[in-house]
Amino acid sequence: MKFNIDKKSQKPILGVILAGTLLGAAILFWNKGGSGKEQAKPVAAANAEHGKHEGKNEEDHKEEKGLVPMTEAQIKSAGITLAKAGSATLGTIDQLPGEVKFNEDRTAHVVPRIAGVAESVQADLGQRVKKGQVLAIIASPELAEMRSAHLAAQKRLALAQLTAEREKKLWQDKISAEQDYLQARQAFQEAEIQAQNAKSKLTAIGADVSDGALNRYVIRAPFDGVVVEKHITQGEAIKEDTNVFLLSDLSTVWVEVVVAAKDIEAVRVGSNVEIKSSSTSSSATGKVSYVGNLLGEQTRTAKARVVIDNPNMAWRPGLFVNIALVRGKTEVPVAVVSDAIQTLEGRTVVFTKVAEGFQAKEVRTGRSEGGMVEIVEGLAPGSSYVATGSYVVKAEQGKGSAEHGH
Repeated sequence: MKFNIDKKSQKPILGVILAGTLLGAAILFWNKGGSGKEQAKPVAAANAEHGKHEGKNEEDHKEEKGLVPMTEAQIKSAGITLAKAGSATLGTIDQLPGEVKFNEDRTAHVVPRIAGVAESVQADLGQRVKKGQVLAIIASPELAEMRSAHLAAQKRLALAQLTAEREKKLWQDKISAEQDYLQARQAFQEAEIQAQNAKSKLTAIGADVSDGALNRYVIRAPFDGVVVEKHITQGEAIKEDTNVFLLSDLSTVWVEVVVAAKDIEAVRVGSNVEIKSSSTSSSATGKVSYVGNLLGEQTRTAKARVVIDNPNMAWRPGLFVNIALVRGKTEVPVAVVSDAIQTLEGRTVVFTKVAEGFQAKEVRTGRSEGGMVEIVEGLAPGSSYVATGSYVVKAEQGKGSAEHGH
């Protein structure tokens, strides 16, 4: 079938077709946009619900991560002990630098006090010696003369005594005059003085009256100690003031403390201090026995001294130490023993007792003293915590984390 449409009717028909096409496209676009919005709503809600569950899972995982399951039998076999967090009296601790020194009251520079030549040297560097033990022997011509003079004085004394006794008897028997007896007695007294003088010279240099050969001078240890310096060899010529040995009794040592001007008021004689080696694990306690009255012109610091025992020779002179001085005692509400503090993934924690085992509680610590540490935040008073064996709990926690990671 054929339709004959003239040119005059074509324009209205094309306009109707174009309008219908545009209307259809608008309706289609409107329906598509509405359905997109309806679909977006359940997607967003699902995402929000997923996020809520995911956050909850993270919190549960975090709580589970700090939990260390342990049975009572495991706790007992591991030697873990518990304690209650409570109040304690702690002090403010000032850290002061110091150095171990010789006890100068028990340190001596040994000198021969007479010139001579070293005949033999019997003490070695680092050797422990007893009081009176022979350190070295010196041959001294000067000592030979002194001993000879003493011996001669003794002979003259004996002769003068015999003469005085004889003259006294003759005078009593009226055979000789009293003047003869008086002169003999005077000669005896003078000889006695000369003999005492000769002996005193030997005593002053520490030489025995008779010690083998006349020129033999024996250097002996003045007290028990250790030879820390030696400046003598066999055959060496020695002067009377030569420091041949440095002997020190190391059973006690001095700890010289450097006290800044701001800390002088806190450091007093009798103050208790704790001394820790900066190089080893050695520690000791003592009391301040001396505080200097003057400040150094260059350093503007004072010197204080602590005397400590050194039974195992752990405190060697020259060792640098740290001195903890406690002052300003304060009552703190919560404190735990220092062994309870552990570091877990960069956090400071204390393991508290829970029904399943132990829980790592992150805490913030404060001052510490005498094996106790203040807990500023993170632990309530009366909480039961691991006092001994916290490292065992930490190791168990590490095992649990590794298994959870796999």
